[in-house]
Amino acid sequence: MTARFPTGFSGSAVHVGIKKMSTKEDVALVVSDRAAVGVGVYTQNLVCAAPVDFDRQLTPSETIRAVAINSGVANACTGQQGEEDCQEMARLTAEACGLDERQTLVLSTGVIGVHLPMEKIAKGISLSSATLANDNDALERTARGMMTTDTVTKIRGRDFKVDDVALNVTGLAKGAAMIGPNMATMLAVVMTDANVTMRDAHQALKDAVSETFNCISVDGHTSTNDSVLLLANGAAGGPVLSGRGLDMFRTTLFEVCEDLAQSIPADGEGATHLVTVEVHGCRTRAEAVKIAKTIADSPLVKTAIAGADPNWGRIVSAAGYAGVSFDPRNVSLHINAMLVYERGAPVKFDEQVVSQSMASEKEISLLLILDEGSAAARFWTTDLTAEYVRLNADYTT
Repeated sequence: MTARFPTGFSGSAVHVGIKKMSTKEDVALVVSDRAAVGVGVYTQNLVCAAPVDFDRQLTPSETIRAVAINSGVANACTGQQGEEDCQEMARLTAEACGLDERQTLVLSTGVIGVHLPMEKIAKGISLSSATLANDNDALERTARGMMTTDTVTKIRGRDFKVDDVALNVTGLAKGAAMIGPNMATMLAVVMTDANVTMRDAHQALKDAVSETFNCISVDGHTSTNDSVLLLANGAAGGPVLSGRGLDMFRTTLFEVCEDLAQSIPADGEGATHLVTVEVHGCRTRAEAVKIAKTIADSPLVKTAIAGADPNWGRIVSAAGYAGVSFDPRNVSLHINAMLVYERGAPVKFDEQVVSQSMASEKEISLLLILDEGSAAARFWTTDLTAEYVRLNADYTT
């Protein structure tokens, strides 16, 4: 895996004091030295932030050059003023980087219902534009500029080669929970120097997000700001990808998105475990996703995992209320690869061994097997701890 700015991309971030009690960077820029295909996938929440509406109107596009990002204030539920502030962020970025306003996308994350401190934003954009670079230091700085309650930067990248042309896909993400009512946000910016058509880029991103970012949950709360952007500037050279080359790009994009998606619940607020929920043997993938998500979102399942309690009943019953029809007599369950429930009935297992496995391992595996078909799905979540409650009880105070 090689995380770096792909050819033609640069970035930077600075601290201007948007976030309370923090000295971390809070205004960031990602810039392409040429027009790039820009596509996005956004939150399904009807209550969406001003940057989401703004970016939706501009994407897909073949002329995107920059993404302006701020953390600390989500610019959500801020009315007309929020829309104007978002447009001003784009204008300031375009002016600082010598671009057209319609070549700039905007991302915001943080507290809902608070207006952007535009003087600080303007200062941050000016300083960031003056310190753009394409080294690893700049990549780390840019990733830090997206963070709110994240404890680590989330940067993933991969190289691949098509007909002797070396290509790269690298993504930056932020997210540690989707909190209500003052929801934190999952954001991602994925960059590539591959030459991809707007249509192919959009479809590849939608497909990748469907099986990665749309298969993670910390607390089941859909944010107002969730956005995943893909910029493809073709700066590595070579023809427009098609056939095998396009397949390689799609695979690489999926792998980067999967790595980033897993990193979010792995850094879940107060979490002590990353939980992978796999559901096999469904009629359709949609049904498998529905069951996996229901299990992943269950507070009782999550607290059992926090306590290293192999309480298979909570997992099986969560599957039963997912709204998917199946024969309970054919359901089996493994926890950390150990069979605890088979064909609708409990089996003898060493609870101490399973519990010790859950307590000692950061990653927990839940495998639920039905007998309705051949479809499967995978979902990632976290346990639910007292620390999560503390962090979110104090989020705005």
